Amino acid sequence: MQEVYRSGFIAVVGRPNVGKSTLINALIGSHIAITSSRPETTRKAIRGVMTTENAQIVLVDTPGIHRPRTLLGQRLNDIVDESLSEADAIAFLLPADQEIGPGDKRILSRLRSQFATKLDDGGFKWKVPLIGIVTKIDELNRTQLVDKLIEINEFADFTEIVPVSALQQDNLDEVRQVLIDAMPEGPKMYPDDQLTEESPEEDIAELVRGAFLEELDDELPHSLAVVVDAIEYPDDEESQEEGDFDAPATPKPKAQVHVSVYVERDSQKPIIIGRKAEHLVRVKKKLRTPINRIVGCKANLDMHVKVAKGWQSDPKKLERLGF
Repeated sequence: MQEVYRSGFIAVVGRPNVGKSTLINALIGSHIAITSSRPETTRKAIRGVMTTENAQIVLVDTPGIHRPRTLLGQRLNDIVDESLSEADAIAFLLPADQEIGPGDKRILSRLRSQFATKLDDGGFKWKVPLIGIVTKIDELNRTQLVDKLIEINEFADFTEIVPVSALQQDNLDEVRQVLIDAMPEGPKMYPDDQLTEESPEEDIAELVRGAFLEELDDELPHSLAVVVDAIEYPDDEESQEEGDFDAPATPKPKAQVHVSVYVERDSQKPIIIGRKAEHLVRVKKKLRTPINRIVGCKANLDMHVKVAKGWQSDPKKLERLGF
């Protein structure tokens, strides 16, 4: 008998910095979501497409659920709501090396109100599968891990609980299978080689922001936003003409990728640029290969640092910056 094909959407939720982006990148086998040790790295619902022989799952990497302190924070929580509304299953990430805290309890309460029916005995019946994924298990020894799994089992009535270390590639296949089993029967939605729903502009903007997060670490203000203003591809006819000559080949024209990096205050500009523009130079060098891959040819990254005062709490500026 032919095996059933399964497909659907899984919202990946958890408080900030529990490893959502790291897990999604590991499951898909490609770096589609930026990762950082800083909380609140993810600012949008990034959709990664995981395709196997018998299933296709869209993993939606949501911003960490938190108490919003700015209009941006509220918009991020709205993004989570939107992602949850179309989910066929929820993957709730809990880090093995941290205690279950108020943030986790708040997320569970929110999920119950949206996806569960309360039973007479005080328990809950889930309308969609709720999968508990225990991340960062490489931080614990075997005894500690068993204790943590018991604690998480008592915390919520998960449909299934699965431990994983995305960084160490430990138990990834098991996580993949648990997620597939939670999906309804359905058709393939995307070509086999499509890994994300993001546009080239969105991919590049996230890459640039992630590179600055890594480059500047603690110095970097959270008030950093990146917008790709334009990607100008070289003219095909011009490239073709160059290939017709027997003379030594002239370098092919590059694509021009124009990027604006926004901060909230004038004093933050020099932090981003660095002494003698060292930060801009290093970020450009680091991203040369991935950006060439995204645009499909050699590209020149043209970056400008700009100030958008108080953008995190200004509705018009938030809209202009894509939130």
